[in-house]
Amino acid sequence: MEINPSRTHPILRIVDMTFHKEDSEAFVQLFQEHQTSIAQTPGCGGVILVERSVDHDDWIGYSTVSRWENVQSLNEHRESKLFGKVWPATKALFVAAPRATSYSRLL
Repeated sequence: MEINPSRTHPILRIVDMTFHKEDSEAFVQLFQEHQTSIAQTPGCGGVILVERSVDHDDWIGYSTVSRWENVQSLNEHRESKLFGKVWPATKALFVAAPRATSYSRLL
Protein backbone atom coordinates (compact mmCIF):
# COMPACT_ATOMS: atom_id res chain seq x y z
CA MET A 1 0.00 0.00 0.00
CA GLU A 2 1.20 3.46 -0.78
CA ILE A 3 1.07 5.63 2.31
CA ASN A 4 -0.08 8.81 0.56
CA PRO A 5 -3.79 9.31 -0.09
CA SER A 6 -4.99 8.50 -3.60
CA ARG A 7 -7.74 9.98 -5.72
CA THR A 8 -10.00 7.00 -4.94
CA HIS A 9 -9.10 6.94 -1.23
CA PRO A 10 -8.39 10.59 -0.33
CA ILE A 11 -8.74 10.24 3.46
CA LEU A 12 -5.52 9.30 5.26
CA ARG A 13 -6.00 8.16 8.86
CA ILE A 14 -3.04 7.89 11.23
CA VAL A 15 -3.46 6.47 14.71
CA ASP A 16 -0.42 6.90 17.00
CA MET A 17 -0.21 4.40 19.85
CA THR A 18 2.34 3.81 22.60
CA PHE A 19 3.02 0.54 24.43
CA HIS A 20 5.39 -0.87 27.01
CA LYS A 21 8.09 -2.72 25.09
CA GLU A 22 7.03 -6.00 26.71
CA ASP A 23 3.48 -5.54 25.31
CA SER A 24 4.58 -4.59 21.81
CA GLU A 25 4.74 -8.17 20.50
CA ALA A 26 1.14 -8.79 21.60
CA PHE A 27 0.02 -5.67 19.72
CA VAL A 28 1.94 -6.54 16.54
CA GLN A 29 0.44 -10.03 16.60
CA LEU A 30 -3.05 -8.56 17.06
CA PHE A 31 -2.49 -6.20 14.12
CA GLN A 32 -1.18 -8.98 11.88
CA GLU A 33 -4.16 -11.15 12.76
CA HIS A 34 -6.66 -8.49 11.66
CA GLN A 35 -4.78 -6.44 9.02
CA THR A 36 -6.35 -8.22 6.04
CA SER A 37 -9.87 -7.97 7.47
CA ILE A 38 -9.43 -4.25 8.12
CA ALA A 39 -8.06 -3.70 4.61
CA GLN A 40 -11.08 -5.53 3.17
CA THR A 41 -13.53 -3.27 5.00
CA PRO A 42 -15.75 -1.47 2.47
CA GLY A 43 -14.19 1.90 1.70
CA CYS A 44 -10.71 1.01 2.98
CA GLY A 45 -7.81 1.33 0.56
CA GLY A 46 -5.34 -0.50 2.81
CA VAL A 47 -3.74 -0.33 6.22
CA ILE A 48 -0.12 -0.66 7.33
CA LEU A 49 1.76 -0.56 10.60
CA VAL A 50 4.81 1.66 11.09
CA GLU A 51 7.09 2.08 14.07
CA ARG A 52 7.85 5.55 15.41
CA SER A 53 10.30 6.80 17.99
CA VAL A 54 9.19 7.86 21.46
CA ASP A 55 11.12 9.66 24.18
CA HIS A 56 11.01 6.88 26.75
CA ASP A 57 13.40 3.94 27.04
CA ASP A 58 10.77 1.38 28.07
CA TRP A 59 8.09 2.35 25.55
CA ILE A 60 7.63 1.72 21.86
CA GLY A 61 5.48 3.66 19.44
CA TYR A 62 3.50 2.31 16.52
CA SER A 63 1.16 4.04 14.12
CA THR A 64 -1.43 2.55 11.83
CA VAL A 65 -1.78 4.32 8.51
CA SER A 66 -4.93 3.66 6.50
CA ARG A 67 -6.64 5.14 3.46
CA TRP A 68 -10.40 5.60 3.13
CA GLU A 69 -12.83 6.50 0.35
CA ASN A 70 -14.62 9.00 2.58
CA VAL A 71 -15.32 9.92 6.19
CA GLN A 72 -18.52 7.86 6.13
CA SER A 73 -16.56 4.68 5.32
CA LEU A 74 -14.15 5.39 8.15
CA ASN A 75 -16.99 6.02 10.60
CA GLU A 76 -18.79 2.84 9.50
CA HIS A 77 -15.60 0.90 10.18
CA ARG A 78 -15.34 2.48 13.62
CA GLU A 79 -18.89 1.26 14.36
CA SER A 80 -18.28 -2.27 13.00
CA LYS A 81 -18.05 -5.58 14.86
CA LEU A 82 -14.44 -5.92 13.76
CA PHE A 83 -13.48 -2.57 15.28
CA GLY A 84 -15.48 -3.47 18.38
CA LYS A 85 -13.31 -6.54 18.75
CA VAL A 86 -9.88 -5.15 17.82
CA TRP A 87 -9.96 -1.72 19.47
CA PRO A 88 -10.70 -2.85 23.07
CA ALA A 89 -7.95 -5.49 22.83
CA THR A 90 -5.54 -2.84 21.54
CA LYS A 91 -6.63 -0.22 24.05
CA ALA A 92 -5.93 -2.59 26.93
CA LEU A 93 -2.23 -2.56 25.96
CA PHE A 94 -1.72 1.23 25.82
CA VAL A 95 0.75 2.93 28.12
CA ALA A 96 -0.37 6.39 26.97
CA ALA A 97 -3.45 7.82 25.31
CA PRO A 98 -3.59 7.26 21.54
CA ARG A 99 -3.85 10.07 19.03
CA ALA A 100 -5.86 9.74 15.82
CA THR A 101 -5.61 12.24 13.01
CA SER A 102 -7.33 12.24 9.63
CA TYR A 103 -6.00 14.07 6.59
CA SER A 104 -7.79 14.80 3.32
CA ARG A 105 -6.07 15.00 -0.03
CA LEU A 106 -6.43 18.47 -1.57
CA LEU A 107 -4.73 18.10 -4.96
